[in-house]
Amino acid sequence: MVKICCIGAGYVGGPTMAVIALKCPKIEVVVVDISVSRITAWNSDQLPIYEPGLEDVVKECRGRNLFFSTDVEKHVAEADIVFVSVNTPTKTTGLGAGKAADLTYWESAARMIADVSKSDKIVVEKSTVPVKTAEAIEKILTHNSKGIKYQILSNPEFLAEGTAIQDLFNPDRVLIGGRETPEGLKAVQSLKEVYAQWVPEDQILTTNLWSAELSKLAANAFLAQRISSVNAMSALCEATGADVTEVAYAVGKDTRIGSKFLNASVGFGGSCFQKDILNLVYICECNGLPEVAEYWKQVIKVNDYQKTRFVNRVVASMFNTVSNKKIAVLGFAFKKDTGDTRETPAIDVCKGLLGDKARLSIYDPQVTEDQIQRDLTMKKFDWDHPIHLQPTSPTTVKQVSVVWDAYEATKDAHAVCILTEWDEFKKLDYKRIFDNMQKPAFVFDGRNIVNADELRQIGFIVYSIGKPLDPWLKDMPAVA
Repeated sequence: MVKICCIGAGYVGGPTMAVIALKCPKIEVVVVDISVSRITAWNSDQLPIYEPGLEDVVKECRGRNLFFSTDVEKHVAEADIVFVSVNTPTKTTGLGAGKAADLTYWESAARMIADVSKSDKIVVEKSTVPVKTAEAIEKILTHNSKGIKYQILSNPEFLAEGTAIQDLFNPDRVLIGGRETPEGLKAVQSLKEVYAQWVPEDQILTTNLWSAELSKLAANAFLAQRISSVNAMSALCEATGADVTEVAYAVGKDTRIGSKFLNASVGFGGSCFQKDILNLVYICECNGLPEVAEYWKQVIKVNDYQKTRFVNRVVASMFNTVSNKKIAVLGFAFKKDTGDTRETPAIDVCKGLLGDKARLSIYDPQVTEDQIQRDLTMKKFDWDHPIHLQPTSPTTVKQVSVVWDAYEATKDAHAVCILTEWDEFKKLDYKRIFDNMQKPAFVFDGRNIVNADELRQIGFIVYSIGKPLDPWLKDMPAVA
């Protein structure tokens, strides 16, 4: 029996290994992590992450050929293939702070693999890493090899939260990069045979190491760029009376462009887009390509601009102040069908409103009060460092209350801000909400999920991103 061990039981390692175990019943898969609480959760009925379909997969395989353990060294030593899916956070201090990836945890994992290995191994980069990381890992393993041979492969993940299990069942492509040597090609073939048990062979792409590493950063940069492009257009649509939904539809009908990732919103979030683009910027700068770096930097700038623009619109519309006004925030996760709040635009929007002394009442069907309070008191990039992954008592922001019902959140509110596109927000009884709000009652739709005309007939003043402005808003000061 082939044995696979994955170091890191997070959003990537857990679901990916669960699906490999399901599709490859003859392979023993062990997911290891130093976090006792995280491994305990994976072994319980309450998994540490929410992802549609994940619970069913884990329950079917756990205890059969899927195991979760804190005995990291034992299972790494026994494995034939070691996936490394540890954090690569953005550096907060030192050289490259605010842009470069911190490879401390990757280096630590590599040194541990070298220490405990007693047999040849294939080591697979699963977490997103800078180009040429494999070279550094090779050097660590080679100089500490004790005669053991290692082959390094790059096998980046292309999962979207909310659809990760389906993405794993039916991937657009599986990408495997390796050294173009006989040993490297043999290692690539070994990993290819794992995926080939359920993925069609023509969807398993093989490249050199550097192409695989860069393809992950490039894919996320291209996707984020599309969002920033349509969000830039949304500002122009508001200024001219055009409708961004109609513009995006017309543009997306061009088969060279396509319709995906052209929904205007309050901004993109998640653990990957900003981090990977900043990493790409840093790599470009280090390779003497300042113009290329500046190009990608602009994708981040437009995303920040969109969040600031939304906050400014809220404040300007409500007589230029939200001080001591109750604002209901519907949705805190960065997208629907996930409880993940990493880099969610809701954090910056809420902080912007709190800066003007608003009182916030927040409801999200999947995000806990502790998580929301922690996010609102945390410094930028701190979310990706291990100390913040441990359970702690967050500092409470007194202007924030977290409730578990949309109607409670909106009761006596002056305004509603929709920041996540949860399906349930489309089905709310907005007449009931209007009747229980302060007047004038505002709805600021950061995801374009409500019917603005219907809400206006009820009596709301409505702002939808990139849509022709409500007559009320036209009379208010222009916002940057």
